[in-house]
This record gives sequence, structure tokens and C-alpha cells, in this order.
Amino acid sequence: MNLLSKRNLFVDLIVQSRFGILGAKKNLSTKFGLIGAGMMGREHIRNLQAIKKAEIVAIADPDDGSLKSAKKLFSEDMPPYYLTDYRQLREFDLDAVIIATPNFTHIEVVKELASTPFHLLVEKPMCTNLRDCKEMIAIDKGRDPMIWIALEYRFMSTTSHFLSKIPEIGDLKMVFIREHRGPFLEKVNNWNRFNKYSGGTLVEKCCHFFDLMTLMVQATPVRVHASGGQNVNHLDEKYDGGVPDILDNAFVIVEFDNGVRGCLDLCMFAEGSRNEQELVATGQLGKIEAFIPEDLVKISFRDGNNSALKIPPNPRIKYMGLHHGASYMELLAFIKAVLNGSDPIVDCIQGLRSVAVGIAAQEAIASGKSTRIPVI
Repeated sequence: MNLLSKRNLFVDLIVQSRFGILGAKKNLSTKFGLIGAGMMGREHIRNLQAIKKAEIVAIADPDDGSLKSAKKLFSEDMPPYYLTDYRQLREFDLDAVIIATPNFTHIEVVKELASTPFHLLVEKPMCTNLRDCKEMIAIDKGRDPMIWIALEYRFMSTTSHFLSKIPEIGDLKMVFIREHRGPFLEKVNNWNRFNKYSGGTLVEKCCHFFDLMTLMVQATPVRVHASGGQNVNHLDEKYDGGVPDILDNAFVIVEFDNGVRGCLDLCMFAEGSRNEQELVATGQLGKIEAFIPEDLVKISFRDGNNSALKIPPNPRIKYMGLHHGASYMELLAFIKAVLNGSDPIVDCIQGLRSVAVGIAAQEAIASGKSTRIPVI
């Protein structure tokens, strides 16, 4: 399926879900296993608890503190099984497994579960390097159950509306994404403070935005120019003698093979910003802007015909969580695909593209030279 077909499929899903006709089969429950009970693992727990047709059977995590935190989210009369070794999930009757472990471990877990009948939802980023991404793609091609990469930002109500309006501005020429926010949150053993475990800021965090850029442009990213640094955050911190080396600000320009250019403006010491994220798409007829969490979408045409619309949350969302209901909507779509045996909306190729741009951007900053993205 080409990129345009995937975007049309995605937009159709958003329209269907807004009118309450998301076509999952009735009277069936999807049984989940969860690997990783850290911050994002517990976020998945809360989302699944809000979905009537989802059942959490077992949770695996070697960290005692994370398991204890997860246990607090369940009543004593109906707890899941708690495991310290995720390989024990093989013994359970499950439909799907969510992998919410540290980034650098994703490939190891997928390889271990490759021969199981479980559908896999792998947290972003897919992997921290291209070698592991390509290995995961090869695994995915050799199994029937799907692998879905959790790039949930595309499921935000405001973002999905923004994406659906792009055809109205004619041939797309430029895209722009700004994220101005605070520093990374603390995670177990502070693994996200180091490039070797996270893949670097432009992989760990910004794969979301490179995914959105590719979805907006409907073309393949081929070259990256970037400038960035670590200028404010984590400068005086040490963990087991190691000093954090993650970027806290960057400008990234992405060139696509159809001539469209994208720009990312990232700052992670800008907590006071009115909007954490701003998205802009500009075509030959006009431009579209989206502001989150203001949840405002503006369309400005060159002929002066302008409009602004406040986007309400999707009425199907039962838990807003950390990402404005996006994780909830993504899980609904994932469950539908599990029950109906359909393809993932966010597949491994899309996961690879989002990571490849981030890796190229990290390399461009380190070398001071533009970087060509490998054929993907």
C-alpha cells in the first residue's frame, strides 16, 4: 500500500470513529499482555482499563518498583498476573502484547516473541538504529500476526483534523513543526538521558514529528540538514558516573524526494509556551496551522478566505491521558485491526522512516554536514 493510500485509510478511520462506526466485531474481548510497567506502560494500562473490550491478562517487568506502581492501578479482586520475565508471556492465552520497554531493548523483545501468535504493539521509537529497524521489518514479513509501531501523535483529534484538510491548500510545498516544551521526564534508571539507550533526542522524541511530516508530505525523506546542542538541560547531572548527552534544542530541515521541504523547531527548555506543538502545511493555494493544546486549526488562503475552528476532543475518547486522547484512539484502532485481521495503520516501514530521519539529523549535527538518508 502506498503512502497516499495509507493516509486516506487513516483519514477514513478518523471520520468513521467520530461518527461511532468503528467496525470492530461485537462481543469480543482482546486479551493483552504488557511488557514494561514504567511511565508509558502504566499509561497503556490506564487506556486499556477505559476500553470495555480490552482485558489485561499479564504484566511483565524486571523492576520491582515499576511492578508495584502498576499494581496500584488494579483492584485486589481482579488483578492481572505479575511477571519479572517477559518470556513467561508465552505461557498465556493472549491476543496482543504491548512492548513498552526502553528503546534499545525493542528488537530483543520482538525477536523473542517473533514465533508467538501475538499481535505486537511496539512503543516508539521502533528501534535506536537502522540495523535493528531492518531486522524488525524482516521479522514482520515472516509472521502473520501484525507488528504495529505506536506513533500516537497522528491520532490526536486536532492533528487528525489538520491532516484531513491538507488537500484543500493545493500542491504542498513546505511543512513546519514546532515543539517547545520542558525537559524529558525521569524514567527507570534514567536510560532516556543517554544517546546509546534512547537513540538520541531526535530519535526518542522527534520520531513522532518526522512521522507526521512524512504523513503530511506523502513522499520519502532523502536528506537532512540540522543544527542543535545540549545547552540547558541535564548539564550538572551524573548517573553511575555518566553525564547525559541528549540534545535539548535543534533545528532540522528535511528534504523529500518530491521537492517538499520540512522544518522541525525543537526546544526542551520552553515550559511556558502557550502551545507545546504547532503544525503548519503550506501549499500554492494557502496554508493550514494547528495549535496544541489550544486545539485550534486555522486555514488561510491566498485570496483572503480565512477560517479558524476549535477542535473538540473525539467523543469516543474515555481517557485523555498524556497525549490528549491519542493513545486511547490508537488502541481502539489497534484492537479493531486485531479483531478483524486487518493490516496495521502504522507499520514497520513507517516506523523505520521516522527513525531514519532522526538518526540522520543526529549525524548531521555531530558532523556539521548535511546527511543523506539511506534508501528506505
